[in-house]
Amino acid sequence: MEVLRGICESLGCRQVQTLVQSGNVIFKSTARSSTNLARQIEQKIEADLGFRPVVVTRTLPELRQIVAENPFAARNDIHPSKFLVIFLSAEPTEEACRKVLAMNTEPEELHIRDRELYMYFPDGLARPKTSPASIEKVLKVAGTGRNWNVVTKLLALAEALEKDRA
Repeated sequence: MEVLRGICESLGCRQVQTLVQSGNVIFKSTARSSTNLARQIEQKIEADLGFRPVVVTRTLPELRQIVAENPFAARNDIHPSKFLVIFLSAEPTEEACRKVLAMNTEPEELHIRDRELYMYFPDGLARPKTSPASIEKVLKVAGTGRNWNVVTKLLALAEALEKDRA
């Protein structure tokens, strides 16, 4: 995570913070396009480390919207550690979304909103019937998943960072 922090800083990101050891980074940036910044981070990781991961970025307003639009919010039977938000690198086509929503994913539940895939695994993530990777394959869009606890922590960190005017 130290290397990832350094990569982001080298691209002009400020007040870079990380959360857990899975590539979660919060920072301030003056970049006009988060998509372009994501590509720059991918290129820098490839140049420095020799591999090219898919980098997915979201702005603070987008994170707020993702949390606000939680399709499971009204349910009290949802355990946060069994609930993933898969942040997609691009918005899937309507046709791809229809194909995914037509799949029998029971007992898992899923919802697609813009560039997010919300998935609930009532039996846990150890041996799901439907893997996020299989859904990404049908959507033809790469993504990265975070459980709901991490998503809400990322939002809290980003909001705290926004309040810090430095």
